[in-house]
Amino acid sequence: MLLEIRHVTQYHYERPVRESLMELWMQPQKGARQRLVSFELDVDPAAQLFSYPDSFGNAVYHFDVPHPHDRLTIIARSAVETEHAAELPDRLDIGEWDRLRSEFVRGECFDFLRPHGFVQTTERLLAFIAQHDLEALRRQDPLTALKRLNETLYQSFGYQPGVTDADSPIDLALEAGSGVCQDFAHIMLAICRSWGLPARYVSGYLFTDRDAGDRSDPDATHAWIEVFLPSLRWVGFDPTNNCLTGERHVAVAVGRDYADVTPSRGVYKGDAESHLAVGVTVRRARAALAEPEFLRLAKPASFGARRRGDAAAVHQDQQRQQQQQQQQQ
Repeated sequence: MLLEIRHVTQYHYERPVRESLMELWMQPQKGARQRLVSFELDVDPAAQLFSYPDSFGNAVYHFDVPHPHDRLTIIARSAVETEHAAELPDRLDIGEWDRLRSEFVRGECFDFLRPHGFVQTTERLLAFIAQHDLEALRRQDPLTALKRLNETLYQSFGYQPGVTDADSPIDLALEAGSGVCQDFAHIMLAICRSWGLPARYVSGYLFTDRDAGDRSDPDATHAWIEVFLPSLRWVGFDPTNNCLTGERHVAVAVGRDYADVTPSRGVYKGDAESHLAVGVTVRRARAALAEPEFLRLAKPASFGARRRGDAAAVHQDQQRQQQQQQQQQ
C-alpha cells in the first residue's frame, strides 16, 4: 500500500518569543515491511535542520529559530510503501515463556522490560487486572494471551479524545474507562512488562478504515505497542482497534513510552503562553511517487541535431567515430 502523509504542527505564542529550539520525531522508519519513499520537512520561520539517530535508532531532527516570532509552523510530508505483516501462527507452544526468561532476551530487551515514565504498575492497574482475571491468561501461550489482552482492553475502554492529555498517567484513563491510543498503549505495556514480556511503545500513523471497525481519530497521530516473542521477533498489537498491526500502520519511532518519541518538543525564550494545534492526513497515493529510472537517462549529445535533419552534424559525428576507431587500432 502506497500512502501519503501530511503532518502539520503549529505553535502560536500570545506575544513574540525571542528564540525556539525544537526536536522532531516525524520521519517514518525504514524496514523490511515499510519502505520510505520520500520525506520532507518545512519550517516557518525558516531554520536550518540537523538530524541524528537517538538511542533506539529513530531519526530525530532539530533546529533553532534564533529571532523573535509569534508562531511556528512545522509541516512534515511523507510517502511510505507498506506491506502486509507476515502471517502469524494461531498459537505458540507453552515453552515460549521459558525462552522469554533467557539471558539473551533479558539482556537485549532490558529497556523494554522495566516500568518507565507513563508505564507503571499502579494500584488501580492491579485492580483492573484482578477485575478482568487477566492473570489467568498467563496459563496460555504468550501469543494467545496477548491477543486476548488486546481484545479485553478494546472492550473495556471507550475511545474519547479530551478525557486525558498526552502527559496523563494511566490511572486517569483507568478511572474514566476511556481515553485515546496513547493511554491504551501505556496500559497494555504495563501489563505486558509485569508478565515479563519485552514491550515497546510505537508512534506513527494509521490509514483509518471505518468499515474495518477502526475507532481512532483519522486526523491525529496513532500509537500501538510491539512485543518481543523469541519465535516471532517483534509483533505489533493495536489495542485501540483490536487488531494486529498491518499494512495500514506506518511506524515512525519506538521507545519505552510516549515521552521517548513525542512528535515534537522543545523550549522557547520569552514570557508568553503557547498554544498547540496539530493536523494529520493519511491517504492512498494517487499516482507513482517516483518516475521510472529510464526517464532520467541523459539524451545523446547529437540527438537534437539528428532530429532536426542536420546532415552536416551527422557527417561530423561519423568522422569523429572513424577517427576514434583509427586511434584505437
